Parts: sequence; C-alpha cells; structure tokens
Amino acid sequence: MTRRRSILAVGALVLAPLVCARGGGAAAAQGKAAPAGGQATVSRAAFGQTADGTAVESFTLRNAHGIEVKAITLGAIITSVRVPDRAGRFDDIVLGYDDLAGYLRKPSYFGAVVGRYGNRIAKGRFTLDGKTYTLAINNGPNHLHGGVKGFDKVVWKGERASGAGAASVTFRYTSRDGEEGYPGTLEARVTYTLTDRDELSFEYAATTDKPTVVNLTQHSYFNLTGGRTDILGHQLTIDADRFTPVDATLIPTGQLAPVEGTPLDFRRATAIGARIGQDDAQLRNGGGYDHNFVINRRGEGLVHAARVVDPASGRTLDVQTTEPGVQFYTGNFLDGTITGKGGIVYKKRWALCLETQHFPDSPNQPTFPSTVLRPGSEYRSKTVLTFGVAR
Repeated sequence: MTRRRSILAVGALVLAPLVCARGGGAAAAQGKAAPAGGQATVSRAAFGQTADGTAVESFTLRNAHGIEVKAITLGAIITSVRVPDRAGRFDDIVLGYDDLAGYLRKPSYFGAVVGRYGNRIAKGRFTLDGKTYTLAINNGPNHLHGGVKGFDKVVWKGERASGAGAASVTFRYTSRDGEEGYPGTLEARVTYTLTDRDELSFEYAATTDKPTVVNLTQHSYFNLTGGRTDILGHQLTIDADRFTPVDATLIPTGQLAPVEGTPLDFRRATAIGARIGQDDAQLRNGGGYDHNFVINRRGEGLVHAARVVDPASGRTLDVQTTEPGVQFYTGNFLDGTITGKGGIVYKKRWALCLETQHFPDSPNQPTFPSTVLRPGSEYRSKTVLTFGVAR
C-alpha cells in the first residue's frame, strides 16, 4: 500500500494530498564539447575501497546530447554532472572530489543522499507513539542529516538499467533497527535517471517494519559556472510565498512566514548576492541563506519549485518536486579549507544547494506535514532537475 499524506495549507489554501512523497566545482577535465548523438547509456567501473575493504563502484549515465552524470555507491553520491553552456562547452557543475579518498576524508555531504532524516531534528530527539528516541548530536545542539554515520557515509548496492531515451542506476540500502538511534529496519532505494529530455530525476522509496520517521534528500552543491567563481551572480527564482523561520541554531520556530518584504523573497528572479549581506535576523541565523521554503502548490504530484540561471554561461537549472519544501543553502560553511576536483579551492558561497524535502524538525512540529512512516505503507518521493541554456 502506498501511503498518502497531506501537505500543510495555511490561509486561503486547502489541504493538498501528497503520495507519501517528500520529498562541484569543476572537474579536472573541462571545456571540451561532448559528442552528441547515439542513445542513452549507463556503464559501471571500480572506484576504490573503503578502509574496511568494501568495494565502491562508479556508474556513468550519458544521454544522446552528451550530458553525463556520475554517481558512486558510497552515499549514492553524485560525483559529476557535465552539461553544456550556450557555446556548447561542457563543464562539471557540482562540487566534489577527484577520488574516493576525498569523500572518505572530508565528505561535507557533497552530492550525497542524506538520511534517514535529512536536515535538522532539535536536540537530537523526537517522540513517536509515546516513546522518545535519542539521536546523535552532530550539529551544535541538534541532529543533522541522519547522524554521525548517516546514509551519506554508507555503501549502497547499485544496479544499472537503460531503455529508450533514458539511462538509470538504482541504489539500495538497508538501515537496521536502531541505526543512529532510529527505530525500525528501513529498506531504502533511490533511482537516478538521465533522459534525452536533459532531465535528471531522483526517485526515492522506502518501507519499514516499525513506525519511524523518514526524510530523504539529495545534497548536491551546484555551481553553474563550472567552478570558475562563486554563485552570488546566479539568478534564482523560488516558487514560494512562505518560508519556515529558524532560531539561532537553525531549528524552525513553527511559523510559516511570508517572504514578502524580506531578503528571502525570490518569487522573481534575483541575484543570490543581491541581499545576502543585509542586516536581517534570519540571514544572521543562517550565516546567509540556509532556509526551508514552503513550495506553492494546489495539489499533489510534481510542481515547479525553483530555477537557477547563470548569466555568464547561460546554463539553467529547473527543479520540480513532489515535496512540500526546498532547503536553499548558499555554502556558508565552505571556508577555503577544502580543495576539490581539478584542484579548485571551495571558498565561502562557492555553490548552492536546493534540497527538496519535508520541513526540518517535522517530528517535533505537529503542525508541519508528517514524516512518519509505518509498516504497510511506502515512502515515495520524486524530484526532477532539468538542464538547459538561456540564449
């Protein structure tokens, strides 16, 4: 049975059901135009071993237009996304490392699937069916992205597939009962599919044998310049009239506040750097943008959530999702201590994240859409990224 959820509505909006859905930098080799033509393909190769000898594999998805996506079994991490600019030049538009050692040494969630619960849970605890569960405190006073060893740091099993106009890889992971403090054994999977429509989709599914909470998301850091400069000149649109304000530890206050009249109003295309330096309490709390936006929607299914345009290269990124929220993050904690692919130093605001999700701290916020998954129900979520060029 697929469980159906409701997305919170406020004011004049009605409750909209959702199908249990909740929902760098540059590479060493850049700039060469990839050949077009042919069909979508997927290949696999070795990518090294973890410290305990577990093999890690890499999967390469490629479409008929030469767009290429690479992902590895460690953390279901997307290690590379190569797309063209308006001149046909291909660059890698996600941050990451050239080899496995970088991801093991200082992962920073680059390109990973985070879980069992993406984003923060206040004080590392929640109560479900009268029982309180205690989680790791790994982000100030709170729990972040599933704990000390979340889904981003485990090795998944990968399976490839291809068909007419699409190439895909499915990653599977079994999270045991009690792992990182969460109840229930969770069978999770995520499928990445690259199509000849220049779309990259993330489709998540999970089941459990005990009541638990689930909130999976993809944590790629995007820089549409290919890592040549920061992302402050990127033009951003977010289809959200409201956001969830946070306290000084980045936990939502429980309000759904209007973006109008604040630096968080991206309903019209605005340069990310235009207001990021304003003297605003929310920007001070986040050290920039690190906020969940409540996506405008009138019903279930995929809706457009955000659009990013790099005026210099012409590259565009559109985001659609079944999720009620999207976390917009501007790489505030990148500080120049990480050297990524191609020797590029990742400085502050060198990338942006658009993490489609249920809201942070939902297990402790009864007015937020529920993230509870029970036996007999299936968690489902889908997000689609569309790559393009503005001429």
